[in-house]
Amino acid sequence: MLATCLGYPRIGARRELKRALEGFWSGSVTRPQLEETGRELRRRHWAAMREAGIDHVPCNDFSFYDQVLDAALAVGIVPARYRAVEDPLARMFAMARGLQTGGTDLPALEMTKWFDTNYHYIVPELEADPSFRLDATKILGELAEARAVGLAVRPVLIGPVTLLRLCKPATPAAGTLDRLVGVYEELLATLAAEGVAWVQLDEPALALDLDGASREAYRRALGRLSFLKKRPRLLLAAYFDGLDDNLDLAVHSGCEAIHVDLVRAPEQLEPVLAELPPGTVLSAGVVDGRNVWRTDLDAAHARIRRAVRALGPERVWVAPASSLLHVPVDLEQESGLDPQLRTWLAFARQKLDEVRALADAGEQEAPASAAFASSRAA
Repeated sequence: MLATCLGYPRIGARRELKRALEGFWSGSVTRPQLEETGRELRRRHWAAMREAGIDHVPCNDFSFYDQVLDAALAVGIVPARYRAVEDPLARMFAMARGLQTGGTDLPALEMTKWFDTNYHYIVPELEADPSFRLDATKILGELAEARAVGLAVRPVLIGPVTLLRLCKPATPAAGTLDRLVGVYEELLATLAAEGVAWVQLDEPALALDLDGASREAYRRALGRLSFLKKRPRLLLAAYFDGLDDNLDLAVHSGCEAIHVDLVRAPEQLEPVLAELPPGTVLSAGVVDGRNVWRTDLDAAHARIRRAVRALGPERVWVAPASSLLHVPVDLEQESGLDPQLRTWLAFARQKLDEVRALADAGEQEAPASAAFASSRAA
């Protein structure tokens, strides 16, 4: 069975990214030094996932500031007042932090919570009649970096419906979604031409209570993307809650794989198994990506076994319930913790081991916790 990951913390085990950014903003770190810190962290995190036995390693989950802002920039959501800032990195930081230099006073865009997490994102701002333009520089750059170290990675994209819901104004102009989906079609075609096998399309808004217009937006957007002739296979990822009334939108989207959060909503497993079309892969999110506690491996294993009995091992992937962005990087790098407390903790690196152990346990009857303990002792 495949072990996968939806995203990895970018800050660094010793907060390297935080220090580099603060140094860059204060002038003590040069731009080449900042960019090298980013490259080094990406290489290190990809290596950690590969060493842990993760089969689908994500890319484009790294950001110098915020993944929602990155997604907005990739499709050309840039308010006119920032376009005079010609350098892309400077423009990004101007949108995120504001800019005051040489008589220019650009306030930052608003910031708010990413769903019900403690992570905050920059709120993209749509113009009255927005047009979109693809800029895949960051995505293709990280793809090339990963390939240079021998990794075939799975690019992570915030899906078009979720991205629009995160923008202001809350009700965009007519035709906005269709134009935005056109840019996603162009991006998927570009990634297919690059030989990308899988793309992860994050649509956490599928776990919300959607009105009729929102449900129709999903049908239209996912229908267009899934019917593209030349595209990578799509993993549609919903998390932070159950699909509930949106189950049909996800499982009948035409995507080759569906990810569900079985930590926040374990009760959705049976309905998902009952509705999943033949051949569609289930990515089972059974390791909590939002807290620092070790997984109840036997409870998670029971869910995996149930899915495998229904679908077969080739159609079940094991994954964290969401990106691991929300937890610290590596417990082994943390000193000063109470030894007894440490036995109950699992940070991102340790959660990768849990995912791999659950994938290895698969449909075996033996408790996953025993197998995990044996592997750690060896």
